[in-house]
Amino acid sequence: MSASQTSDVPDVPGVPDVPGVPDADVPTLLVKIFGKDRPGITAGLFDTLAAYSVDVVDIEQVVSRGRLVLCALVTEPTVATQGELRATVHSWAESMKLQAEIISGTGDNRPRGEGRSHVTVLGHPLTAEQTAAIAARIAEVGGNIDRIFRLAKYPVTAVEFAVSGCETERLRTALATEAHAVGVDVAVVSAGLHRRAQRLVVMDVDSTLIQDEVIELFAAHVGCEDKVAEVTAAAMRGELDFEQSLHARVALLAGLDASVVDKVRAEVRLTPGARTLVRTLKRLGYQVGVVSGGFTQVTDDLKDKLGLDFAQANTLEIEDGKLTGRVTGMIVDRAGKARLLRRFAEEAGVPLEQTVAIGDGANDLDMLNAAGLGVAFNAKPVVRRAADTAVNVPFLDTVLYLLGITREEVEAADGGTGELLH
Repeated sequence: MSASQTSDVPDVPGVPDVPGVPDADVPTLLVKIFGKDRPGITAGLFDTLAAYSVDVVDIEQVVSRGRLVLCALVTEPTVATQGELRATVHSWAESMKLQAEIISGTGDNRPRGEGRSHVTVLGHPLTAEQTAAIAARIAEVGGNIDRIFRLAKYPVTAVEFAVSGCETERLRTALATEAHAVGVDVAVVSAGLHRRAQRLVVMDVDSTLIQDEVIELFAAHVGCEDKVAEVTAAAMRGELDFEQSLHARVALLAGLDASVVDKVRAEVRLTPGARTLVRTLKRLGYQVGVVSGGFTQVTDDLKDKLGLDFAQANTLEIEDGKLTGRVTGMIVDRAGKARLLRRFAEEAGVPLEQTVAIGDGANDLDMLNAAGLGVAFNAKPVVRRAADTAVNVPFLDTVLYLLGITREEVEAADGGTGELLH
């Protein structure tokens, strides 16, 4: 539109004269249809309404366990034909073995309140008690639930609440406390186009992408697995400096034959849902990377097998076919992971606020805080408290639901190949 042109659309939302949008005092009818779902119901209702030259203001349809609820908000017909419209709709509904309810009113739906968020709730199972507690807490902080939609029924039940009227950060804080109290996972993200534009996902590796701690797999071939595991656990809880603990643990591997690298690669177990997560993200156009306090000898292999875009970790030094007990190059520690997230985002051409980071340990905290969405996956308490959201079910692909991706979309992305077993 040139500077000399003017628009017929008013600058203030909700004012009259917007085509198809009734004034607040214009009579409208809410037509509600209930019954067993089958093809042709929606077409039949609107074909019936078409005889009265009404305009469609809004439509909402939900099907649950084969039962349909169809709501149509339409402009009211002339006074002379309103009674006839009601009788005709009821007659049509009866012929279809459906129930109909018609409610007179004025205008469109009331505007949604300021502050809009998506609240994703994950349960395994999701109980009525948990749902009641989350819904009540939303109301207590001034939020209104505008819509509820099921994202998945397996491997967990995932539902999404569209909430308005409450600032996202306040809602997130309130629901984090409630979620912990009732034992359910809740993620709160602000609504908007940016949610679908999160095009880079970066994950930790040990105990996140895979079920194992790689250094413990190496240590098992030396016979010092328990000692290494004890130090690893303390480091992940944030009780020890990561770099110091890394050097101390790697020193125990000195003299190990380099052939053990292939054995460790074979021993690595992907977390349930890991393949599905990566495959789905890639097919939806996301870029995916990993950063690890573990070792490139394993992460490079994972990058090749999973088709990852980025991978960075520490490197075990090998000389004369033996591990020296040292690492080479820059250490990937807590601060290093955040730096790598920023570097990957820059290389991918993705704004930092449109990135997702997933991790479980204290050395992931800077990365989780730097990302647009930080997800603590089966994490230590210090990490759960600091992250934007926590997932405490053992399926990594549940992170997809936090991005608004449904199970049906996951299966569609897989093309019905039957590859969705974790």
